[in-house]
Amino acid sequence: MADEMIDILNDKGIPTGEARLKSEAHRLGLYHASVHIWIYTKEGKILLQKRSYNKDTYPNLWDVSVAGHIEAGESPENSAIREIKEEIGIYISNNNLEYIGIYLAEKKPKPNLYDNEFHHIYLLALHLPIHKFTLQSEEVAQVDYIDINIFKDKIMSSTESLNYVPHDPAYFELVLDEISNRL
Repeated sequence: MADEMIDILNDKGIPTGEARLKSEAHRLGLYHASVHIWIYTKEGKILLQKRSYNKDTYPNLWDVSVAGHIEAGESPENSAIREIKEEIGIYISNNNLEYIGIYLAEKKPKPNLYDNEFHHIYLLALHLPIHKFTLQSEEVAQVDYIDINIFKDKIMSSTESLNYVPHDPAYFELVLDEISNRL
């Protein structure tokens, strides 16, 4: 969980030519980029990660399979491959990733923390037993598969949704529709 250098973007997602520490970008509300990788099986299950208890934002909540900030000068694709290796211990090639687009999320998860991110979203069809994943304990407490329809029900529930990182309904709709179209 190092405080890495990240490229700063304008509110349209265009690089400004400036790089800052991730903590500065969050403190100042500067726009930046991240990767979200949603891992799914052809049987209609999605791999979710439970964020570590010591995360700055949304500790102990279930979230996207793998996510992380794109480091300064790094491509989204290389960032996705790096994050998958770091967080869940799986080596993949760029041929396995399917890019589905960018989603702008503007959040204020805590006082004095603004998370204005352009999420570069990837899908990865992969079916591995849970014990094959090697988790980065500083980032990920646990991973588990959940049926896509059960997941949809849980994030729509006023009580169940509290166990998940809050994303915009439009974000979930985009991702889950894209996964459903591949099943």
